[in-house]
Amino acid sequence: MTNVDLQRERAGATISSEDFAEWWAGGRAALHERRGLEKLFIEDADLMDPQHTSLMSHKELYEYTIAKACKFLSKLRRWHAANAHSKVDAQQSAIATLYDFRMLLAGPLGTALFQQNFPLRLHFSMFLPTLLGQSTEEQQREWFDRAWRMDGIIGTYAQTELGHGTFIRGLETRADYDAQSEEFILNTPTLTAYKWWPGGLGHSANMVIVMAQLYIKGKHHGLHPFLVRIRNAETHLPEPGVDVGEIGPKLGVNGVNNGFLGLKNVRIPRTQMLMKNAQVRPNGRFVKGPEPLLTYGTMVFVRVMIVRDVSFCLLQAATIAIRYSAVRRQSPIAPDQPEPQILDHTTQQAKLFPQIAKGIYFRIAADVVWVMYQHVVKELDAGQRRNLPELHALSCCLKAYCSSESEEGVEVLRKSCGGHGYLSSSNFQQIYGTVTAACTYEGENTVLLLQTARFLLKQYVEGLKRKVLPHSVRYLRNATRPKWGKNIELTTLTALLEFAATESIRTLYEYQRQQRKLLKSEQLVANKAGIRLTQVATLHARAFLARTALEETEQFCKQLKPVLADVLTQLAELFVLELCLSSLGHILTTYPLNARQVDQLQARYEHLLANLRVNAVAVVDGFDFNDRVLGSTLGCYDGRVYERLMAEARKSPLNQESVNSTFHTHLKPLMQGKL
Repeated sequence: MTNVDLQRERAGATISSEDFAEWWAGGRAALHERRGLEKLFIEDADLMDPQHTSLMSHKELYEYTIAKACKFLSKLRRWHAANAHSKVDAQQSAIATLYDFRMLLAGPLGTALFQQNFPLRLHFSMFLPTLLGQSTEEQQREWFDRAWRMDGIIGTYAQTELGHGTFIRGLETRADYDAQSEEFILNTPTLTAYKWWPGGLGHSANMVIVMAQLYIKGKHHGLHPFLVRIRNAETHLPEPGVDVGEIGPKLGVNGVNNGFLGLKNVRIPRTQMLMKNAQVRPNGRFVKGPEPLLTYGTMVFVRVMIVRDVSFCLLQAATIAIRYSAVRRQSPIAPDQPEPQILDHTTQQAKLFPQIAKGIYFRIAADVVWVMYQHVVKELDAGQRRNLPELHALSCCLKAYCSSESEEGVEVLRKSCGGHGYLSSSNFQQIYGTVTAACTYEGENTVLLLQTARFLLKQYVEGLKRKVLPHSVRYLRNATRPKWGKNIELTTLTALLEFAATESIRTLYEYQRQQRKLLKSEQLVANKAGIRLTQVATLHARAFLARTALEETEQFCKQLKPVLADVLTQLAELFVLELCLSSLGHILTTYPLNARQVDQLQARYEHLLANLRVNAVAVVDGFDFNDRVLGSTLGCYDGRVYERLMAEARKSPLNQESVNSTFHTHLKPLMQGKL
């Protein structure tokens, strides 16, 4: 039986959650296909957890998750074989298939089955994409198909080291070429050179793509990927010279067996250096690749996926908090009225509704950049590299901004549920553990923002020279002070953010010019300007997100029912208003907003919260999350929060006996003064 307040919310909505779900899934056919796939797996008794995974030991969780993952993959292979679609472009289809498969593992289905994360995720998200993007055609024929089928190969990707992360030039693992045997000799020469963090490395993977510094006759030739077998194919014992294990429990994502790796004189054939972009000839001659950035193409691919991941986490948390807020009644607004749903409090709406808008438009932005990524891959294959720096910079700042905002958003949503949000059974713990990890892996956020800022400054200089700029930074040449009308328009807000970003970049450019007169090196100048550099990259991310929200919403609304188009427009405006209010300090230094205009922004923001109130539950229902996807006592579709909280509490092992043994062994002697 569904909670009466949730029933009332659904009956009173002006939009159909089913219409929203069809749009969100990409159409009715896609929605039905996804639901069918989820039903096939979620209702499988063999894939249901016998107990909450938080009650398992660290070792039990690993062993249980691996066993479950193997059952899942076997069943998924059978489904995929029966539903395989024809492929037109083999290379592009392989990339698209990997992306879709990775999204399946990190999306609703994978999350429903693996709340502590899918244990072999890096095999599909990094090992396979690197093989695809960095191998020659001959290497792909030898390794990729086998790896895709997991035919004797479970892989991961090892770049981060104990002593170095995002600063890849500082990585210490080295590969020395022996021309006589035509082999590379790999070593981690110090403790800090040990590879550290790769998912699945500890006890699952038997092959690793190792990023190592290449040396030929003592000369350094940069960082390159090497395919290394670390465990025997039959016994799974570590190969000679390999020191491998897991790094221990983490704040979250404990279903993934993250590991360490040390190498001592491990030899691999010359042909196991991935040589699509650089080669070592048998005689030791090094053939330099065309573009150093190409070596890190896997990171760009993964960062696009991370934006999708964190948007999903944010919407999970928002769905839980919205449903709970519709059920929870507390704190009368008027003294003569009964306790209202806490969703009626404006302060609660301000915590919840912007997170829904962020989750929606972060994912839409990720989809836009994913299309851009596919175009760039095609261009690279044709020898064109013009758009690669833009893609790299955009993936850096979006990964950094969206993961940081999503982390903060999940925490806001947890606290919006009061004490119940602190319970493990609310599932905020697992969601937060997943989203906060994304702030660090595949590039620490501050470092990524600095990389984007360098790109922006370069493009600003190009704009001064009246050169054609990449699409995402074209506003640097075209930004003008927007006219403030009587009503706040989405176009005005977007232009305001672009103008603020442009002026901030101009100011930074002038600041660095002055600092160069005072400081001895470009590195010192960059360090002095570090805070300003991260700020301009953040403003650029907001400007791009606002422009994307504006343009994509206009396109979507042409195909939606008017009432649904109105709600999506409200969400877009709330999203862009939130971006503007978050950037108000920077806006005020570049655009003379007066007190009345700032109050106008705030009033419009509050008006949108009130307008969205009636459809809040319908919107989160439209994300179509199965209860197992949410994994929460607070967010179930039926809204029976209190019954589920009590039922979950009673399952605790401590509640299976009336008196715990510690009473007799410790507490009673303590009270009798016998300890």
